[in-house]
Amino acid sequence: MTDLTLPLNTGPLAQLIDMGGPVMIVLVVLAVIGLVTFVYLVLLGALYAPRLSGRLKKTVMQCQNDPASVRPSDVRQQAGRWGRMNPLQRLVSDTIEAIQHGQDDRQIRETAARDAQHSLEPFEAPLKIIEVIAALAPLLGLLGTVLGMMEAFSAMAATEGRANATQLSGGIYEALTTTAAGLVVAIPFAALAAWIEFRLRRIHKTINSTLVSILHIVPEQTLDAVEADYRSPERLHNAKAPDEEPERYSTNRGQRFAHATG
Repeated sequence: MTDLTLPLNTGPLAQLIDMGGPVMIVLVVLAVIGLVTFVYLVLLGALYAPRLSGRLKKTVMQCQNDPASVRPSDVRQQAGRWGRMNPLQRLVSDTIEAIQHGQDDRQIRETAARDAQHSLEPFEAPLKIIEVIAALAPLLGLLGTVLGMMEAFSAMAATEGRANATQLSGGIYEALTTTAAGLVVAIPFAALAAWIEFRLRRIHKTINSTLVSILHIVPEQTLDAVEADYRSPERLHNAKAPDEEPERYSTNRGQRFAHATG
């Protein structure tokens, strides 16, 4: 009968663990966790990352040129399923709708800043995991180095200084192997963490610039549309004061919002 456990005991993973000792097991586990986290982050970014699509860019340009012609409900319906998964799509639609309804300027700014922060929160935990792995891997490699050197000197002490090269080389080999493995794990994950952080900064900048471009320009059509809505019979009937007037927006709205999401 063929021994099926032989390939498992002599496979590459078993050989790697034999070369590096118990520290190598921890490094392998960290590498697997890091790869799974990176794949999850890539899928999450492809599906739910805020992005300025071509349709959304046209909506923003239309809002800048003729804000009264933009209907947030139509923008949501035309976005489709893929567009509705875009957090920036919701941010733009909600902000335009809040402006057209005459909401308070500060309330619009705070709501947009909070929603922008929430759209980036799903990416923070995976990024932190990758950063922790990049920081721990060299330390684990150093720990393996120390354990390997302790084993080498322990063999020398047991033989009262008469240890041969074979006894010493085992501990030194384990020490060098874990050091190399720790660096092999740490270097790519450190680069990935820097790249992910750069991408998140780019996304944050895109969100900020898009919302600022909407809030910075306040054409007269928007103000006229809001005034007409406030002066409608239904609005006047439900209003507490008959002379209720819409809030006047100024061009410094964009300047106050420029760092709202920062």
